[in-house]
Amino acid sequence: MGRPDLIKYSSILIAVGMIALGGGAASAQTAGDWVLGNYKNAGYWFPGIAEKVEGGTVTIRYDDGDRETVSLDKVRPYDWMIGMKVQCNYKNAGDWYPGTIASLAGEKIGINYDDGDKETTKTGRCRTQ
Repeated sequence: MGRPDLIKYSSILIAVGMIALGGGAASAQTAGDWVLGNYKNAGYWFPGIAEKVEGGTVTIRYDDGDRETVSLDKVRPYDWMIGMKVQCNYKNAGDWYPGTIASLAGEKIGINYDDGDKETTKTGRCRTQ
């Protein structure tokens, strides 16, 4: 087995081991990671930054400015991408409407709503289930 094959094989074994141990679900390894948190355990996932990761907990500063400290198993990796279904607070009016992500640039997000409306807003006004 050549060196590149050994490295590739070792990487595969490490990944399989992490998944088997639940490591594949790891979501916030270090402060600064962008994550999704289930704010106040309400059943919706909101984007934010892991401010502090310590002792099995993570403090999240959500994109809307709220903060919360939760156990690591209550956090998911940030996985939003163009084409993904989300719900957003259209024009910050208080109601949530389903739509699809049309563009992403940091905290700036373009939404094509299911009813035909379009909006460029901030990720802090959107969520997933």
